[in-house]
Order: sequence, then structure tokens, then C-alpha cells
Amino acid sequence: MITITDTASAKVKDLLDSEAKADHALRVFVRGMSCSGPAYGMALDEATRPDDTIAEHSGVKIVVDPQSAQYVEGAEIDWVDGLTGAGFTINKPDAVQSAGGGCGGGCACGK
Repeated sequence: MITITDTASAKVKDLLDSEAKADHALRVFVRGMSCSGPAYGMALDEATRPDDTIAEHSGVKIVVDPQSAQYVEGAEIDWVDGLTGAGFTINKPDAVQSAGGGCGGGCACGK
């Protein structure tokens, strides 16, 4: 299952409080695939579905649909604040990269 850092969980809690959505969960999903792997998405969701995987980490309820679960297994949600901006990121250290470190050529993504 997916985990969340203390920093990211604090930011999610702040977001839930500021939007008066304390009863919502953080839904993590795959919104598409590219040659370098899945593109992840996150949203606040007030409802869970019967087939969702549900976990709670650091006081944050995280839900994942069955199609996305295989891609987020072992991933970690973090909050980054750097020179290029701040936001949530999903780190998956065991993600398989294609030869050449991502796009190995032969795709149309432009990288």
C-alpha cells in the first residue's frame, strides 16, 4: 500500500481544515501512462467505493481504486518545497525504468 510522510500528512490535514473537508479522504489514482511510467493524480474525496483499498497513515485516510493499486503499491506521498515550487509528489523507488533511464526512444512523448 501507499504511505505518506509526516510533512505531507500535515499539509493534507491543513488542506482538509482550510476547505472544511475534515471528513474527506485523499484519493490517489493513476491518470494515465507514459513511456516513463504512470502519471499520478490526487484529489480530496468524500466517498469511498466498495472495491477501494483504504489505509490511514499519520491521521490521513488514503483511498486507492483497484486499477491504480498495482501502480501505487510501495509508493510514498511527500511534500516538496524547492526552487521550482512546492507541492505533493509521489516517490516510487522500485519503479522500473526502461533502458536509458525513461524514454529509451521509440515513443512520441518528445523527451
